[in-house]
Amino acid sequence: MSSPQQVIRDYKPESYKAKSNVRRAPWFAAGLGIPLLAIALIAPKSETEADDVDAPAPDVVRLATLATGAATLPRPDAADITAAPLVAEAAPVESIALPGEELQMKVHSGDSLDRLFKRNSLNRTDLAKLMKLDTARQHLRLVKPGDLITVRHLEGDVLMLSKDISIRESISINRADEVFVSDIVDRPLEKKQQQANGMIESSLFLAAADAGISDRTIMNLAGIFAWDIDFVLDIREGDEFTLIYDELLRDGKKIGEGDILAAEFINQGETFRAVRYEDPTGRVDYFTPDGKSVRKAFVRAPLTFSRISSNFNPRRKHPKLNRIRAHRGVDYAAPTGTPVKTAGDGKVIHRGNKGGYGKTVIVQHGGNITTLYAHLSRYSRIGNGGRVRQGDIIGYVGATGLATGPHLHYEYRRNGVHMNPRTVKLPEADPIKPEYLEDFELLARPLMRQLDGEQNLFAAETQSPIS
Repeated sequence: MSSPQQVIRDYKPESYKAKSNVRRAPWFAAGLGIPLLAIALIAPKSETEADDVDAPAPDVVRLATLATGAATLPRPDAADITAAPLVAEAAPVESIALPGEELQMKVHSGDSLDRLFKRNSLNRTDLAKLMKLDTARQHLRLVKPGDLITVRHLEGDVLMLSKDISIRESISINRADEVFVSDIVDRPLEKKQQQANGMIESSLFLAAADAGISDRTIMNLAGIFAWDIDFVLDIREGDEFTLIYDELLRDGKKIGEGDILAAEFINQGETFRAVRYEDPTGRVDYFTPDGKSVRKAFVRAPLTFSRISSNFNPRRKHPKLNRIRAHRGVDYAAPTGTPVKTAGDGKVIHRGNKGGYGKTVIVQHGGNITTLYAHLSRYSRIGNGGRVRQGDIIGYVGATGLATGPHLHYEYRRNGVHMNPRTVKLPEADPIKPEYLEDFELLARPLMRQLDGEQNLFAAETQSPIS
């Protein structure tokens, strides 16, 4: 394979070189009359300036040439500068095309980098060399279906390889002679404010698709209102939602959806609203328009989008024991292995088998409240006595104990008394601090007017870079 120097070595035509030598002769003759003192003063300065130039090391130059295809012209010496005419036409510099051929490889099920290289007749020895880099091993060892990998090669020899590793970053590997150099490159993003509306006819996810938003964004919407709405049982046909969110763009093309800035959910005729706010300390949360936190000390359900198989019922007939036995919790049917999340902050006070409950975790919360999670298939790494935060995974759905099938049995107790987790009034979280309330209201008011259907005061059509 040709080295980079062979690609760019002869960048001036011979006619240009001859012309340059002819023009320099009369000026050189005129320069003989300059006093020796002036020469003595000028010469050291030129040398110093040349030494101060922060020129890239040879390997970096070669790397840049391969990566961009741009020729780097040599720095003229002091004699060339002194001998140049006062007015001269600049010689045209022809653009040099990128070396090699660009190839985009899309990863399919069962693919690996080795298979992709073999399928596209790329040098697998080059693959072995570049995979010795720590960064390459970290981000390229595992590829998944849908990934795009860009390779620039010259007759199969790899000159450059790049792959997005997140919406904000990509890995770039470039060849410098027979050595590969890797780097993580920032990908500049822009955000554009958008609004979406939907009405539920059959499912929340189908309504989201009709509104043009992703499953991820509708899950985030459900997470915002999870303290007030049980998205397993409370959703009804005719429920509506509206959200204002950031659309993420790169080079003018949509690549994803960012934060939800404000949202409204109408559930069975009751309206819930929330606004995203980041306070001066960097803490981000969602609040009602009057500054109260939408977050409660507990979520309604420790599982997301499962099915209730048995509700709170003090007179229920037990399916296995075949006799009346109070059902003091809620059963959520879900596949074995579904993660179970703690409903609130607290401390694990029991982790182990508990009679008919099977594998069970009990968490002690503030206000003398406990929550119980039963019939688990296995536990998370949080052991007895461990501290948990709301949303931490504490176990996985199973069918241990007296269970007829895989489900989670969830109980909520206050002062030892069982209460219906779906209807109990949940303790409030802290509101916005008084010193931030005025700043929050300045942000919230126009967003609320926009949810009311007024003009988008934030000018959704404008784009702004993401810092």
